[in-house]
Amino acid sequence: MFFPYKDDNPRVLVPYVTYGILGLNILVFLGQILVSFSDPDLGIAVVFTFGFVPAEFNVITIITSMFIHGGLAHIVGNMWFLWLFGDNVESVLGHLKYFMFYMVCGIGAALGQFLISPSSQVPMIGASGAIAGVLGAYMIQFPKARVHILVIFIFITTIAVPAQIVLGLWFLMQLSGGLGTLGVDTTGGVAWFAHVGGFISGIGLLRRFQNLRLEIR
Repeated sequence: MFFPYKDDNPRVLVPYVTYGILGLNILVFLGQILVSFSDPDLGIAVVFTFGFVPAEFNVITIITSMFIHGGLAHIVGNMWFLWLFGDNVESVLGHLKYFMFYMVCGIGAALGQFLISPSSQVPMIGASGAIAGVLGAYMIQFPKARVHILVIFIFITTIAVPAQIVLGLWFLMQLSGGLGTLGVDTTGGVAWFAHVGGFISGIGLLRRFQNLRLEIR
């Protein structure tokens, strides 16, 4: 197992949008906890109401699902990756284009899972698909940036390797996990192809958003 914990890539802009997305996700998660404590059935209903259910395709729930999480480990892992890599991508794109990029990658992630399991009744939740887009953009923009990772195997150590290796390996793990579920009747777990779809969206859209001209009047 490996876990990235810092990079040697200084930010240029203060990542206000990344902070905002982090804060919103945390606030929504705290709201979920309060609802679940008061009424566990209502907590489950929140997931089914605001999560994206492929068999009931709804653009609105694609958006809302990006801010719903299934547990503490789920949100902590997602927010850590966003914290680590989001600031640099925001510096590249600027605040407004970065926000648009993040949301579009989240939509691309949902479509990736939908194409694989269009009849699934299992709600898809979490920010990981959109964050996967950020990871794809980071890998393309900063392939040689050194990422420090904690490696836990037979022993525990830390190493620094280029982003293209860390994030490329992460993508291959998601793809492998997804391919391993093809033809298997699952009732939950990781939406592997949302990660794959988000990552590919991030790679494909980065340059388009960099070249996008916006006029605010």
